[in-house]
Amino acid sequence: MDASGRDLSDAPLEIEVDGLRKTFGRREVLRGLSFSLERGGFLVMFGPNGAGKTTTLRVLATLLTVGQGSVRVVGHDVREDPMPVRRAVGLISHSPMLYLDLTAYENLRFYADMYGLEDREERITELLERLELSHRRYDVVRTFSKGMRQRLAIARAILHRPRVLLLDEPHSGLDPRAVDILDGLLGEIRDEHTFVMVTHHIQKGLELATRLMIVDGGKIVWEHGAGVAPDTFNSVYREHVQEGSVL
Repeated sequence: MDASGRDLSDAPLEIEVDGLRKTFGRREVLRGLSFSLERGGFLVMFGPNGAGKTTTLRVLATLLTVGQGSVRVVGHDVREDPMPVRRAVGLISHSPMLYLDLTAYENLRFYADMYGLEDREERITELLERLELSHRRYDVVRTFSKGMRQRLAIARAILHRPRVLLLDEPHSGLDPRAVDILDGLLGEIRDEHTFVMVTHHIQKGLELATRLMIVDGGKIVWEHGAGVAPDTFNSVYREHVQEGSVL
C-alpha cells in the first residue's frame, strides 16, 4: 500500500537487483545487494556516508557498470541492454548535469531533442512554469543560484516522463521555497513514476516511502514496509549501523 492508498501488491516488478557487487580498486563498495521494487513503489534508502547508496543509484541509471550480479530495470538488463533503461530512467543527483553556458531553455531543449520528445516546446514551458523558472527561461545557467540549478535539474530529470525516477538527496541545496516546490511536484507526479530515493532527511523519507531500507558497508542491513514511526526508525538505525557512522 502506498501513501495514497493504492494496493501495489500485484504490481509487476520495475526494478530487480540480485547479488549486486561493485568494486573500485581494492575497495568493495557494494557487497551482494539484492532487492526488488514493484511498479509505482517508492523505495527510500538510508545509511551513513560511503555506505554505497549513491553507487547503487548510478548502477540503476547505467552510469556505472555492474561488477557482479544482475540488475534489471523496466524489464531490461542494465549491462546487456542499457539503452531502453536510459530512456526509462530520470536521475536527480548531486551533479545537476546541466550546461552552465547554455540558457535554461537551451538545456531543456538539448535533452528534449536527445529523447526525441514530440511535444518538446509545450513540455519545456510546462516544467519551467511548474518549477517557477519561466522568468529565467533565456538566462544562462551559470548565473543561477545553486537552488535554481537544482530546480532546473529536476525539470531535466522528468522532462521525458521516465517510468523510474532516481533521487539522490533531492532536497540538498534547496532553499525553503524550492523545497516546497519539490515536495509539491513529487505529490503531483507520484502516480506517474516508480521512485528510488537516497536521503538523510528521515521525516520526508518516512512520509514518502512504500519501502524502507538501511544500507551500511555495502550491504542491506534492514528492510521494512511503510508505516514506521520516526522514533522507531531512529532506534532501528542505531541498532543496525555501526557506531560513528553519519546518517
